[in-house]
Amino acid sequence: MSASPGPQKEPATIKWLAAPTSDVWLEQAIAHPLELLIDHAHCERKAAGAVVQLMFRYLCEPGLGEVLSPLAREELEHFERVLTLIKARGRYLEPLPAPPYGAALAKQIRRNEPERMLDSFLVAGLIEARSHERMSLLAAHMQDEELRQLYADLLASEARHFGLYWLESKKRFPIETVEAR
Repeated sequence: MSASPGPQKEPATIKWLAAPTSDVWLEQAIAHPLELLIDHAHCERKAAGAVVQLMFRYLCEPGLGEVLSPLAREELEHFERVLTLIKARGRYLEPLPAPPYGAALAKQIRRNEPERMLDSFLVAGLIEARSHERMSLLAAHMQDEELRQLYADLLASEARHFGLYWLESKKRFPIETVEAR
């Protein structure tokens, strides 16, 4: 794999991720940019849906709707931006098999409240953290300038999304509980 031109930035390191993304994932992502975009569009769509689901589930939770509504809009804006790139490259959103990552995390969500709320926030936050880490890798290594710029542009949003879920967890649960989980 050849390096992209220009200075390389160190990829993001996130304390809460069990392991860094593998070099194999990065090589596959760079080798298949359209499939990566299609997958990314699906991820943004699912992220928006997860936010809306939390808004409905916790409708009366003080202050949550005011935080989640703009987040849902931003996720949909990202979806639309990626969809525009896909279409400009002659493709459209196509079904892809869902990777097991999100489903495996979702199985860890306990079903009884208030634990369900905490777990839902933490799972959403972990997914955003992984997304941030991977986008930092793509922004540093993607050879396609337009895609490199896309991932660089989205980096701050993904970090902010992780932070939002983390802060909402800490507002509603003791920090010891949040960190232990």
